[in-house]
Amino acid sequence: MKILLILPLFITCNINAVEVVIHNINSLTNNGQKTVSTWINQSVKKTKNTLGPLKQSVLPIYLKPKHFALEPVPWASVKRNDPDGLELHIDQQASLSEFTKDWTLYHELSHLYLPLLPYSGFWLSEGFASYMQNKIMRDSGIITQAQFVQRLNAGFERARKQVKTKQQPLNKLSADMWRQRAQQRVYWSGAAFFVEADLALQKQGKTVAEVIKTYQTCCRPARSSAKTFIKELDRLSSSSVFSSLYTQYNTRTNFPDITKAQLNQL
Repeated sequence: MKILLILPLFITCNINAVEVVIHNINSLTNNGQKTVSTWINQSVKKTKNTLGPLKQSVLPIYLKPKHFALEPVPWASVKRNDPDGLELHIDQQASLSEFTKDWTLYHELSHLYLPLLPYSGFWLSEGFASYMQNKIMRDSGIITQAQFVQRLNAGFERARKQVKTKQQPLNKLSADMWRQRAQQRVYWSGAAFFVEADLALQKQGKTVAEVIKTYQTCCRPARSSAKTFIKELDRLSSSSVFSSLYTQYNTRTNFPDITKAQLNQL
């Protein structure tokens, strides 16, 4: 990592043409600054290795350090702006190893590859990030293939359990998931959508990650409707995989049957 500039409130690093600007890093100790900047820049590189480079030229990261936290990154969110950025609430005592093994940053970085969708389409954006956080960690060797399968399967089991009490059509539940606390069904139904898309694309020698890489480079707007987003993915993959699955998932009230054997094919 090459630090190009050190200022009182932030540091700036270049990673394959993406300028990562880390704000409020001066609130950390010298060792903490080194740990957090290394973790963030390594995570951007790991995400790029799976999904390709971000189209935006600047990526602002806003740190919210905590003196006491139960996990390395207890909360994080995307800040939609021009350019889009991330807000990270972090345990300022966490080690580089602890940060690296935490899934949160990979999840939030994945969001940046998709446009802002309406609330009814959040199952797509949250599902994509939930799926990709595990693919990025698997691809970069943070977790094994067995752990990759276990984590996805565990998420699917939580969604199946929540279906028993959250039986609305997925798009309706997605728009109301915070009030109903239905994140498990919404997030992991979306992840299952992209798992099924990947399995279908494999038959054509393609992957979801490759399609999204092209989409990010050529066509990603700041905002999009879910249907327009899906049509673009069909066009870029020269298939009807995404629209076919979208028709099945958007209003579904149950959870699909995806086996560990299928997950092992990914």
